[in-house]
Amino acid sequence: MTADTWDSMLMGKTLLTFLTLAVACKEPPPPPPAYLAVPVERRDIVVSARANGAIQPDTTVEVKSKASGEILEMLVETGAKAKRGQLMVTIDPRQPRNDLAQADANLEVAKAKLANATAQKHRADELFSSQALTETEHDQAMLDYANAKAEVVTAQVQVENAKIQLEDTDVRAPISGTIIEKDVERGQVISSPTKDVGGGTVLLKMADLNLVQVKTLVDETDIGKVQSGLRASITVDAYPNHQFDGTVLKIEPQATIVQNVTMFPVLVRIDNREGLLRPGMNTEVEIHVGRRDSVLAIPNAALRTQRDVGSAAQVLGLSMSDVQAQLAKGSASGGEQPQTTASQGGGGTNPKGANTLTLPDGRSVVLPAGVTEEQVKAIFQKRTSGQEPTAEERALLRRVFAGMGGGQSGGSRNQPDTRFGGRYIVFARRGGTIVPLNIKTGLTDLDYTEVVSGLNPEDSVLVLPSASLVQSQQEFKERVTRVTGTGLPGLQSPQQGTSKAPTTTTRP
Repeated sequence: MTADTWDSMLMGKTLLTFLTLAVACKEPPPPPPAYLAVPVERRDIVVSARANGAIQPDTTVEVKSKASGEILEMLVETGAKAKRGQLMVTIDPRQPRNDLAQADANLEVAKAKLANATAQKHRADELFSSQALTETEHDQAMLDYANAKAEVVTAQVQVENAKIQLEDTDVRAPISGTIIEKDVERGQVISSPTKDVGGGTVLLKMADLNLVQVKTLVDETDIGKVQSGLRASITVDAYPNHQFDGTVLKIEPQATIVQNVTMFPVLVRIDNREGLLRPGMNTEVEIHVGRRDSVLAIPNAALRTQRDVGSAAQVLGLSMSDVQAQLAKGSASGGEQPQTTASQGGGGTNPKGANTLTLPDGRSVVLPAGVTEEQVKAIFQKRTSGQEPTAEERALLRRVFAGMGGGQSGGSRNQPDTRFGGRYIVFARRGGTIVPLNIKTGLTDLDYTEVVSGLNPEDSVLVLPSASLVQSQQEFKERVTRVTGTGLPGLQSPQQGTSKAPTTTTRP
């Protein structure tokens, strides 16, 4: 291959590279990001936490024998149900029986000594009163009598202990429950936990299976939503079409690390009076965190924070300074406050001339007697400015909202719970104009969020692309501008060409 041929090939490859780059750069830029206007609507929002676990007894008891010796009889097997006090195991009673006989004999001897000491005491008293007996001798007679009484008491205690030890050879059920484990067999010699430093021999394990529980691990991201008393639904593979109801018993304070994931053990108690659930069954647990029926809700994608308000304003072609001014004005004027209107008297169940409190979601509450609109507005203004209402003001708010539960479907399930919500910013279409609004949210699932205040039912919120998408598109346009400005063949710079800056489009 000659040098001229090699140069020709290099020039051809270079030209091909430039042509390829030119074609790529001539491709039209990606379409500008669009937004979607979604009307504020009423929805049912259900939030739950799901986890797995295994059935375990609520109460488990290890059965041991206070008596040592050979097992003569085993009267129960695993799976059998026993009532409290029922005889289950019999231990060899010969040694305890012999001890009882010896204790009875010692008691008879002690009683005879006491009778003799009593007679000696009476004679010593008579002789001492007639001064025929010295004081020392009299004191000795009194001491012998006291010792004899003490020996009788000691012998009686020994008899009682021997009877208890003999009764202990019959092992009875300490609770009413089911035998879930049997650790010994007939003929085995066992030791007593009262005499063996090793804790003695475990004979059986019993459990009350009328109540069982599931120890499940909940991810730390969901544990903040779980609390004692929440209702839970449990399913097991043995009964796939049967749902068991349970209640969250408690949340363990110490976390558990499972495959580098922080989990918290949660105990769920289940009523098992039907006896269908057995220890060790694998379960799927759904903890019902909250439910809101027919509340105003918007897509989660419409929520914005102060950090990404700028990118949203850029997409909509709004001035950032104007957006911040509108948000500040809305906060200063109590933009999240419900509006209060005076009823026209006599309508419905409202007393004539009474005032009603109209919430942003359309619900109305009749103000109690003696409560004015100005008082309610002042309290909401105080809360909006970051001040803490007084005890009297909090009591007044409770009176105002006390009537909400009775007339709403679902009762207390529709009361806003702001523990799971927060304060966000949305861009809404109100009266044909796009405006930024401060809103307060409540319960939220993976798709929609409850709106507590800040929006009206006739509003529409704008679902915008994420800030990262807007940033990546901006960087792409800057790269295209830099490349076209180098003067490559077949390309025109923005000043020389007729291309126009992209405009924002909307999709209704």
